[in-house]
Amino acid sequence: MRTYRQLFGVPEFTPLFVSVSLLGVGSTVSGIALASLVFSATHSPLLAALSMFGGSFAQVIGAVALLSAADRLPPRAAETGLAATAAAGAAALALPGLPLPAAFSVLFALGLAGSVGGGVRYGLLAEILPQEAYVLGRSALNMSNGITQIAGFAVGGALVAALSPRGALLVAAALALAAAAVALGGLSSRPARSAGRPSVRETWRVNRLIWSSAPRRYVYLALWVPNGLIVGCESVFVPYAPGHAGLLLAVAAFGMLAGDVTVGRIVPPRWRARIATPLRFLLAAPYLVFAVRPGLPLALAAVVLASVGYAASLVLMERLVELTPDDIQGQSLGLHTSGMLTLQGVGAALAGAVAQRTSAATAMAVMAALSVAVSLALVRGLRAPAPVAPVRPAP
Repeated sequence: MRTYRQLFGVPEFTPLFVSVSLLGVGSTVSGIALASLVFSATHSPLLAALSMFGGSFAQVIGAVALLSAADRLPPRAAETGLAATAAAGAAALALPGLPLPAAFSVLFALGLAGSVGGGVRYGLLAEILPQEAYVLGRSALNMSNGITQIAGFAVGGALVAALSPRGALLVAAALALAAAAVALGGLSSRPARSAGRPSVRETWRVNRLIWSSAPRRYVYLALWVPNGLIVGCESVFVPYAPGHAGLLLAVAAFGMLAGDVTVGRIVPPRWRARIATPLRFLLAAPYLVFAVRPGLPLALAAVVLASVGYAASLVLMERLVELTPDDIQGQSLGLHTSGMLTLQGVGAALAGAVAQRTSAATAMAVMAALSVAVSLALVRGLRAPAPVAPVRPAP
């Protein structure tokens, strides 16, 4: 399977793609609306950054307590329920007079629920598609993420201006409800991938198994840390350029989309491993230009170029799938998503704190330098031998 036409010919892929896309637009609209609301009320770069990405901190709790549910819940029911939860959360955030601590509590709850979402979604993708088509399928979902972010940030900025931030949040809630309806009506009812009930104990046991492999550890670190630091750069776009933050976020999504299409559809499989390291450095290096506080045209060019580097994740995800047993694919992929979102929250908090003491431009340059340093440190560990046969989990 080499083309997107063949991919969308797989019966369940289209409803999964549509549901993920609707949920992505809603999440993006919700994020920029809430960040605008918080920044206008507090004038705090740190709080604005945390309002956009702070819910990711809950992912670390989900990763250690809830992830076994990703393989032990029926995928259609789980996907539908998670989308409905996102709709309820966006509607709650739109309530007039909602205190800031309550808003952050809602964000935390949404992050906790969402910690299972990546494992459910990408584990289901691995069931729907043959193994050789996984990168193409993941590329298509990443393309959806890029397109929905471009649309979401553009539409979100327009909705904030036209309807107010709270009106935009209600639109986000409606989009999440539509995602739930598509998942319920379009996905087949299939059993959970693993038997047994989800539990904290089982989550810990499988996480220990996953983390026991050195090749997998390096892949996880490469997926999480450089990405999270650069998301920290994006989290301070609102204080950096309040009038152009939506445009900066949209071109970042466009760059990510371009990189995913290139790596997922155009680059031959035998070349993918060779370009992963250059892409990780590309992700960070252009942001160093913010040390000189560039004007908007140069800033836009740097952001779109850097965002192409997000495509390194496709190569790393392919390797993670190769290194993971089938019956814990959901939890392994969920651990990736939870760790990635947690590190994005850490990156947003760190960038917001640096911006609070210096400036948003300085914060972006600092985060970029840290990302380059981490990528350099991981190079040796990622020069792995041929994939080893993964150890099966104990019964």
